[in-house]
Amino acid sequence: MLDYIVDFYCHELSLVIEIDGDSHYHDDAEEKDRIRQDRIEEYNVTFLRFDDLDVKINIGHVLNTIIEWIDDHKDNT
Repeated sequence: MLDYIVDFYCHELSLVIEIDGDSHYHDDAEEKDRIRQDRIEEYNVTFLRFDDLDVKINIGHVLNTIIEWIDDHKDNT
């Protein structure tokens, strides 16, 4: 069992959505994120990662990316 927290998780789709803000871009946070993601993906979970600025100013693109991913993978669940 892993002891990680993700931003959003959909069990039915085995999908994690991560919103990366300023805290993800300094020190060793990027490396820790990669390790965490790799460990979680071992459980057949897929990550979609978005920059928080995209969520704030380009939410349409973010939502379309999520919808496209779901459309492409919904038959695999």
